[in-house]
Parts: sequence; C-alpha cells; structure tokens
Amino acid sequence: MKVGILGGGQLGRMLLQAAANYDLTTFVLEKDPTCPAAHLCHHFTLGDILDYDTVYQFGKNLDAITIEIEAVNVDALTQLEKEGVKVYPTPAAIKIIKNKIAQKQFYADNEIPSSKFVITETANALHQHLDLLPAVHKLAEGGYDGKGVQIIEDEKAIALGFNAPAVLEAKVKIVKELALIVGMNAQGETVIFPPAEMIFDPVYNLLDYQLSPAKIEEKQLWKAEAIARKVVQSLKSPGLFAIELFVDDQGDILVNETAPRVHNSGHHTIEANYSSQYDMLLRIILNYPLGNPTPIMPSAIVNLIGAEGYTGDVVYEGLDEVMKMENVFVHLYGKLTTKPGRKMGHVTIISNDYMDLTHKANKIKHTLKVISK
Repeated sequence: MKVGILGGGQLGRMLLQAAANYDLTTFVLEKDPTCPAAHLCHHFTLGDILDYDTVYQFGKNLDAITIEIEAVNVDALTQLEKEGVKVYPTPAAIKIIKNKIAQKQFYADNEIPSSKFVITETANALHQHLDLLPAVHKLAEGGYDGKGVQIIEDEKAIALGFNAPAVLEAKVKIVKELALIVGMNAQGETVIFPPAEMIFDPVYNLLDYQLSPAKIEEKQLWKAEAIARKVVQSLKSPGLFAIELFVDDQGDILVNETAPRVHNSGHHTIEANYSSQYDMLLRIILNYPLGNPTPIMPSAIVNLIGAEGYTGDVVYEGLDEVMKMENVFVHLYGKLTTKPGRKMGHVTIISNDYMDLTHKANKIKHTLKVISK
C-alpha cells in the first residue's frame, strides 16, 4: 500500500518510525529538504502542501494520504478523494477544523459544549462585544503553536486584536487542561486514549509538560470521554483526532479545539501505551483492527524548546545527565538549527509514582537546555 503524508515535521517523523513495522511504501511532501521526516520515508517530494497542483500530483497515484498539519490544500484532497484516494481524515473534516470560525460553529451546531463566542471580521468589531470580555481572540486561519491567539482582558487591550476574520471566545476560568486522543476507523468503531493533563509554557503558550492518565474525578473522565467521542462521531470521518478540553472552576468540561491528526499531547503513547497514537493511525489507514490504547504505566512528557537568546546550530546541553535517568526516553527531532520557542524534541518519563513523574519532569526541564554553538 502506498501512503502519503502532507508535511514532514516531527509528527510525520514519528509516524514514519511506526510505519516501519508495517508493509507499506511511504511518501512525504514538504518544502524543506532538511525536515525531520525527509530521510525516513521511501520517497520524498519537495513541494508546497498548500499548492493545489503540487498536492494533487503528489497524491494521485497513492492509495491513501494523511496530514501532520492542518495547513494543507483541502481542494486538492477533495479531488483526490473523488478519484478514489482514501484521505484520513476526510477533506470535509479538515475543512471544518482548520478554520476556527467553522470549528466553533460546528460545536454549536452539534451541541458540543464549548465557550461562548462571537465572530469578528475586523479588529474594530471588538468594540461591539465588550460584554464578552475578558476573552480570547483567535485568527480563523493561519495560527499555530500559540501564534494567532491573543488575550483581550478589557477594552484597553482591544488594539491587540486581529484585523481579520477571527473568533472572540469568552475567557474560561481553567482548573485543568486535558487532551484526549480518539481514533475512528472506516466502520465507525472508536477507540479512546486516557486523558493527558497539559501544563503550558506561559511565555510561548506551548505545551511545557504533561501527565497521563490525568488525575481527574471519575464523573469528569466519563464526561470528557463522551464529549471527545461525540466530536469525532459528528465529524463522520475515519482518522485520529486530538480533542483539547478545559475543566472550568464549576467542574464543567468544554471543548477548546480539535486537531485532525496525531498530536503533541500523544507523544507519550510511544513508550507508555500498548498501541501508540502513531500505530493507531496506521491501523486505521491500513484497515487493521484498532489497537489497545491502555497505558502500560503512567507517564509525563517534557517538551524540548529552543532557549531564549540562542539561534543557530543546535546543541543539547545536559543531554548526558538526562540519558542516565531511569525510565526516561529522549526523542530529538533531527532539526539542525534552533531558535527561541522552536520545538526540538521531547522527553518521555514512565513511572507508577506520579510524584516521581513530576520530580523527573521538573529536573529534566532545568537540566536539558536547547542552545546553539
């Protein structure tokens, strides 16, 4: 089977590492020849995943195609689907999710709990919705890794808003942030990974570290799983999805966003779960039985992010010390250069003791630094 991936970043890299276990030929389309996934696929194509002709030509002789980033040419994927290429997830699902306005409207239409919102076309329109403040302004398209998101605390901060189509969401008093990964096959069968609790870097708004399974009340777990499953079933698309959720100060659970692909919050599943998120997506694409998402052991992830003040050829300071730690697994993404805030790798820790997980996560965070020569 010939399977293509649009995008050659670290998610594509880890998907290819899992694909080595199966009998398939892999293809990657990416405009950066030095991308993390370039040397791990059977066939690499240099090109723009946003260009219609490039994506169409790349995919027309494949059996199946998937994505590792939402910013792809959906029209080309729609045409490929019409011509018999299996697309995971479907172009219709990607189209909903890649646009924040369409995504929020989808939640409202399907009675999926989410924060109150309004749509704004210009920054000036924010003056008409002062009653919603404090709020979060999100660009409809083009945002990623915390970019394209702006907190508007009060009327004085309106100047920070985006002068483009966007969603203004009421700010939620967050107690916990969770991510659940759900897989659905072509027959509509679903499988759900235990939730991960995400702790974010306040400067870059990137995942700092996380714990899984999250320590939440049983009723909250059931509710989170039911909501996450409803999101995927309402999208009516086979594939793998990451559902990000808030637990608010009232104990209610709200959907924040959905990603139509393997996700940073699922990196731990490589070592910590019987079937990883990457293995699960490949099973769905290859139409194999769904895997077992049960955790082998609780886990934590520490993201390795380019340190402030360092740009250039990457150096991993403190790597040897971290490599000596027990039940610790280092993943470097093979990126040659670093810059502040760039995702360069992650470290997974497994342990039956949550205090041990937290202790090691904090130690790694302060030991392993991503700097430059």
